Amino acid sequence: MTLAALGFTVLIGVRDLAKGEAAAKKLGGNVEAIALGVAAPDGPALAAAEVERRFGRLDVLVNNAAIHYELSARALRPHRTVDRKAFETYVVGAWRVAFAFAPLLSASGHGRLVIVSPEAGLSASTDADAPAYSTGRATLNALTRILAAELRGAGVLVNAISPDWVETDMGGPGGRPVAPGAAGIVWAATLPDDGPTGGFFRDGERLPW
Repeated sequence: MTLAALGFTVLIGVRDLAKGEAAAKKLGGNVEAIALGVAAPDGPALAAAEVERRFGRLDVLVNNAAIHYELSARALRPHRTVDRKAFETYVVGAWRVAFAFAPLLSASGHGRLVIVSPEAGLSASTDADAPAYSTGRATLNALTRILAAELRGAGVLVNAISPDWVETDMGGPGGRPVAPGAAGIVWAATLPDDGPTGGFFRDGERLPW
């Protein structure tokens, strides 16, 4: 919603278009829903084709897909279906989305790719809890650095942003309100052309990988 207030046309990528359109209407402003299933092999490409047809470019892409945060899971007691689905979302899905939208970000001339990645993926924060979630996020962090290096020449800044623990449907009660959690994402989305790329940040402050 903050980006819409700044003059952006905001497209919410959703699996269920009817629910997405209802959410966009509730938010108001220049907010629309677009069908995007990151785990579907052709989902990102279809969404990118629609954005290209309607707008010709994309200024900001926020990758915020998440699934399966199971504290009781353990690496030596794997649930292969759940673990595979987690990696399909966090790693393969994010890779598909970046690949599909990279030409549109490059066409912007000042594209920003913001990858939302909580600190559970940092090496120093990793413990026995939620192994699929943590290893998926750690791999996503590596992908962030790779994409930043590849897209640097196109003027696209790529950064990972930790919103910290936010009180959402997935995060549950007790976390930060949504607005402070989203502020760092807005910061990364609106960086100047000489801003940082390939870094990990929380509230605009750099974190060690």
